[in-house]
Amino acid sequence: MDVHLTAWLVLAAIILVLITVDIVGHVRTPHEPTLKEAAWWSVGYVLLAVVFGGIIWAVWGGQYAGEYFAGFITEKALSLDNLFVFVIIISSFRVPRQYQQKALLSGIIIALVLRLAFILVGAAIIERFSWVFYIFGAWLLWTAWSQAREGVEDPDKQPEGEFKENAFLRIIRKIVPVTEGFVGQRFVTRRAGKTMITPLLLCVIALGGADLMFAFDSIPAIFGLTREPYLVFAANAFALLGLRQLYFLLDGLLTKLVYLHYGLAAILAFIGVKLVLHALHENTVPFINGGNGLAVPEISIPVSLGFIFGTILVTVIASLLKTRAGKKDDDK
Repeated sequence: MDVHLTAWLVLAAIILVLITVDIVGHVRTPHEPTLKEAAWWSVGYVLLAVVFGGIIWAVWGGQYAGEYFAGFITEKALSLDNLFVFVIIISSFRVPRQYQQKALLSGIIIALVLRLAFILVGAAIIERFSWVFYIFGAWLLWTAWSQAREGVEDPDKQPEGEFKENAFLRIIRKIVPVTEGFVGQRFVTRRAGKTMITPLLLCVIALGGADLMFAFDSIPAIFGLTREPYLVFAANAFALLGLRQLYFLLDGLLTKLVYLHYGLAAILAFIGVKLVLHALHENTVPFINGGNGLAVPEISIPVSLGFIFGTILVTVIASLLKTRAGKKDDDK
């Protein structure tokens, strides 16, 4: 895939325009989004991602468009797990509802910058060392097992858990004075001649850090679907930029996705197997088949798309049926 610098600039311009629209149209005037507003904007971001996929199809062909769509759907599905943690963090910092949009958007901007660096480094490593796919594949299989085990151990997981500040946040509190409460939407303020940060800034740092931890799962997963850094970042960008609206849309519905962990585990395991098969096909490790590739079947993008979409559909339907059945039992 030959990606000219112009394509990167166009993608950067789209992202900056979307962020500007969010800042000017939503964040600048603090308010709590209605369900209708969140729904329309969520649909808008998905349609925009689809249009961008159509552009990729027109410019580079169906193969790369399929890789992009598979990556976007995967990132969108994995972002649901992010939302559970986001709910916990925002609740723990007791961020007022009208300020939550700024906290989320700021955290997403930090995540975009960090993920871009992560993607470029990952692409450079993959280009030089194909054996890294073994590591990515093994990591995703372990992550899939952890997701499935979490679903078994805590099937009624609620997002009202307690968020524990990491060492970085605790250090910040010791070094920089923090205000007792929120000061509007400000991150930094001055009181009695002293510069202080607000809990809103700490919340943003926590959100950005949490998303970076999720990137250790999602970035290897999407590299299992495409090796093109441009497609990886585009899929990540469109999935993340729509996350703020998705948060307010699904805030009260997340607990109904009782089988989410199993669905995500299936997707991660599938991509993990795909990565291992790809690593075996392009094998350069001396102690495996003398450093030569093996004639193993590789999973195509259409098959990947079908499996990912089908798994999400089954997960959502099964979760809603389970929730409805549980509600009927409670009403008896």
